[in-house]
Amino acid sequence: MITQAYQNHFEEEVLAANPVRLVQLLYRGALDSIASARRYLRLGDIRARSRAVAKAMTIVSELSLSLDHNHGGELSRSLAELYAYVQTLLIQANTKQSDPPLAEAERLLSTLLEGWESCEGQPAAPSAEFEPVSCAS
Repeated sequence: MITQAYQNHFEEEVLAANPVRLVQLLYRGALDSIASARRYLRLGDIRARSRAVAKAMTIVSELSLSLDHNHGGELSRSLAELYAYVQTLLIQANTKQSDPPLAEAERLLSTLLEGWESCEGQPAAPSAEFEPVSCAS
């Protein structure tokens, strides 16, 4: 029952979210999955760790695919490279059953999330359609 209530709340949050909020939710999902993978690694639960790493990789892949390289310029290229590096860390952590790559991936994504959270205070675009998201001043 509690799980269903949480799921309903999460679905409502996603449906009402603006593009910046959706990116933040993706980062939080990836970070939650990495934290789970680290916990399962400590517990020796290989299957659960692999599932958590796979989920984090899927989310990071989705973040990478959502980049707008036509309008994003250098920022878009830099994020693509960083996402590729995070995916490499996740693969390394999973194959070597090692925590340091998970910790580094967690640190990098946490830093990026902080940047996206700083975008929340910016005024919304006046257009009814969503424009590409930028935190550049």
